[in-house]
Amino acid sequence: QVDVAAMVRLFGYVDVTDTGFIVAVLSIAFNPLFWNVVARWEHKTRVFSQVFGSPHAACYCLGTVILLLNCVRSHCFTEAMKSQPKLEGWDWHWTYYSGLAISAVGTLFVISSFLALGFTGTFLGDYFGILMEEKVTSFPFSILDNPMYWGSTAIYLGWSLMHASPAGLLLTAVVAISYTIAVLYEGPFTEEIYRRKQKGVKSK
Repeated sequence: QVDVAAMVRLFGYVDVTDTGFIVAVLSIAFNPLFWNVVARWEHKTRVFSQVFGSPHAACYCLGTVILLLNCVRSHCFTEAMKSQPKLEGWDWHWTYYSGLAISAVGTLFVISSFLALGFTGTFLGDYFGILMEEKVTSFPFSILDNPMYWGSTAIYLGWSLMHASPAGLLLTAVVAISYTIAVLYEGPFTEEIYRRKQKGVKSK
């Protein structure tokens, strides 16, 4: 069972009305919304492929923008943590090194996911018509679905523990929720793209 008193005490350290905290929440929520809207618009209209001259150029441009937005999100996340108090009793070596280990695992998932998928596979290339030959099942996809998302979440969780930050933990929960919603939208849509591909191959 969840210790409600402990949760209340934990988040009693967090000022959710702080401007930096609000900006961090907005940046976290905006990123998956942005790339899903843009990618679906591209899939429907091919407008970015036309503007940039090719699907690959358009995908690389979107990927670059996503990376820049992720840098902004991380900056906002860190600044929101710094502006709020640390949790008493957590600012110890064991908390720091636990967070460091979690961040290291998250980084492993993110990097290995990128290496397994490649740039276009990572940054929604299938929405641009750049389809992979087959589903990736190698590590880390052999361990869990969407390792890029959960690896990123683990990095933020570890970062929060390293700073003994209740605000960081709450923002990490926002990251997890935003990715969960993104998966609910992206998963079925991506499956439909590849289902159409298979149907097209069989009809030839």
